[in-house]
Amino acid sequence: MTSPNPIPVVVNGAAGKMGREVVKAVAQAPDMTLIGAIDRDPQYQGQDAGELAGCGVLEIPIASELESVLAFAGQQKELGVMVDFTHPKSVYDNVRSAIAYGIRPVVGTTGMSPKQIQDLAEFADRASTGCLIVPNFSIGMVLLQQAAVAASKYFDCVEIIELHHNQKADAPSGTAIQTAQMLAEMGKTYNPPQVEETEKLAGARGACADEGIRIHSIRLPGLIAHQEVIFGALGQVYTLRHDTTDRSCYMPGVLLAIRQVRPLKSLVYGLEKIL
Repeated sequence: MTSPNPIPVVVNGAAGKMGREVVKAVAQAPDMTLIGAIDRDPQYQGQDAGELAGCGVLEIPIASELESVLAFAGQQKELGVMVDFTHPKSVYDNVRSAIAYGIRPVVGTTGMSPKQIQDLAEFADRASTGCLIVPNFSIGMVLLQQAAVAASKYFDCVEIIELHHNQKADAPSGTAIQTAQMLAEMGKTYNPPQVEETEKLAGARGACADEGIRIHSIRLPGLIAHQEVIFGALGQVYTLRHDTTDRSCYMPGVLLAIRQVRPLKSLVYGLEKIL
């Protein structure tokens, strides 16, 4: 039975580009209420989160201390959710803190190591607390990845190019790494060597992920988030590409994750797992 009470949501990284979009989306969702907004950038402290996001006054000032807001979220009648779009250096601690307070994390920040994700999975299991880690909230990207998996049955050569704005702190992107992992799980090794390669400049051939899949990262102003998966075979090239032109494209996935994370009892990785 669905509760008539709105879902309490805390946005961590509320002053960032993605954080502002989440604040706006949550404020406009009829089944959610924004109860906290955190950002460590001192220039935004005390500002109204809604005004900063461009959706009007919400009477939620941007705070700097995550744990006090999580403690407040834990006192609500309904299970609270924390949406995290912060930084690779802080996201692990943010998620652990949320789980410790019984708040369900929805994590869009990428850059955590496999060991950190495994540690969080074990912590979430012990706490019987749901957690969603989503490298990409775009429905279009989920469809691209599914198409890439289907194509991998017929192509033995593939490389990934991901392009992002030059303020992205981690490379390769979490989406590119996830795409490579999904292809690697098909049980084959890609790109059988044809020659003995020599890199005249280190890194010219990109990073080598599992099963011989190469990932190339581009960082430039003017970009938002883009990915190509390029398959090659004798006499043909098959290219899958997803382009983000506005960050609002991620919000349906974010809102879905907020709704779906609360009944979970463990960590789930990837938006495709809840679609």
